[in-house]
Amino acid sequence: MYSNKIEGPRRGRSFDSMNIGFEEKLLNNEINKSTFTKIEENTEKNTPEKGRATIIFSLKNEVGGLVKALKLFQEKHVNLVHIESRKSKRRNSEFEIFVDCDSNHEQLNEIIQLLRKHVNVVDMEPPDNSCLHEEDTYNVPWFPKKISDLDKCANRVLMYGSDLDADHPGFKDNVYRKRRKYFADLAMAYKHGDPIPRIEFTEEEVKTWGVVYRELNKLYPTHACREYLKNLPLLSKYCECREDNIPQLEDVSRFLRERTGFTIRPVAGYLSPRDFLAGLAFRVFHCTQYVRHSTDPLYTPEPDTCHELLGHVPLLAEPSFAQFSQEIGLSSLGASDDSVQKLATCYFFTVEFGLCKQEGQLRAYGAGLLSSISELKHALSGNARIMPFDPKVTSKQECIITTFQDVYFVSDSFEEAKVKMREFAKTIKRPFTVRYNPYTQSVDVLKDTPSINSVVEELRHELDIVGDALSRLNKQLGV
Repeated sequence: MYSNKIEGPRRGRSFDSMNIGFEEKLLNNEINKSTFTKIEENTEKNTPEKGRATIIFSLKNEVGGLVKALKLFQEKHVNLVHIESRKSKRRNSEFEIFVDCDSNHEQLNEIIQLLRKHVNVVDMEPPDNSCLHEEDTYNVPWFPKKISDLDKCANRVLMYGSDLDADHPGFKDNVYRKRRKYFADLAMAYKHGDPIPRIEFTEEEVKTWGVVYRELNKLYPTHACREYLKNLPLLSKYCECREDNIPQLEDVSRFLRERTGFTIRPVAGYLSPRDFLAGLAFRVFHCTQYVRHSTDPLYTPEPDTCHELLGHVPLLAEPSFAQFSQEIGLSSLGASDDSVQKLATCYFFTVEFGLCKQEGQLRAYGAGLLSSISELKHALSGNARIMPFDPKVTSKQECIITTFQDVYFVSDSFEEAKVKMREFAKTIKRPFTVRYNPYTQSVDVLKDTPSINSVVEELRHELDIVGDALSRLNKQLGV
């Protein structure tokens, strides 16, 4: 709904200077006060509500030109709030007139059409308090607006928390079940800002981890993508990730924060696609701390710390991959259940089971592959079905968690996959878009002109920094 409350004059744009003499001359000499009066607000119930609009038009420096243009506003009962002028930067013989006015969309369109018959309309902005109608956002699912809001959804575990299914390897092991409950209770008690509890892993857990670590590291040089191979040693260096030591999540979280801004949040088990993707929007990765059952070290029916630390973390330390993951998360906020499922499926076939081409060879970057010896071998064996990554196609593919995937999707690079996902995200029906604010660790909902203008101003500032850097570089190079 448009607001008709005006808080006082505001400049929609700033001019380099204000030619006061020219403005006063025009207004004093050309405008008869009887023909330019303030139009009172129309109080009829059926009149569309107004908001602030901005128009900039160029005017030849000739007698009577401005008054003719301004009369059009009077004839359409448009109240002028602010008028400003400057010499045109486009043509020295012309002036540009800046007008702030109270207008609804219908009036604005009429004014523009009439002005174009007499002047050159340089630019315009629609009413700046235009926003979504309340009914447009009524059915939008709740989503976290700031990082601490994840406390409200991180404990909505669907499966494999402290309870295990009958076919789970540890179902009949009471000691293992008690251990799992311990990990689940730690995760459920965690709140944003808390340090992640340090775990004293048992000898059996470290031994199980060691088997997985050792066997996977035999395959990585020939099966993992170069970004993974670059970051895995860093995990060993900064987080003590070794065959005989399971890294602590707090250390891993600090490492990732310095690399890409991602942080780790402990979780008790499986989250819904909506809740898990919401975490990615804030560069938060929900991560389990428990270790798979020791009876079958090379198999787990669920994500465990071996999968998280060896599969996901090395690539979350890669900036381009971290951004790719976050953008999928941002696209999910406020989206419909159907759209979230499509995004989750794309996540599954990229971040979990994705392949890429490097030096003419297939390489794995999906965490599900990089933490599974048998499926990693299968995916790159030459016998697996491989298709180009296309979100429209991928989002319809069935996700399989009990056996190997029927098909794997390949991208030339993370950047290519990111570009394709951005285009796909634009097709998601959502009455707004969102933008992550790293300073406040919150999301800005862009749903009206002021919120969009705020982003534009920030971008202008960033471009100023880039321009200054280029200028200094040119001076150094003598350009």
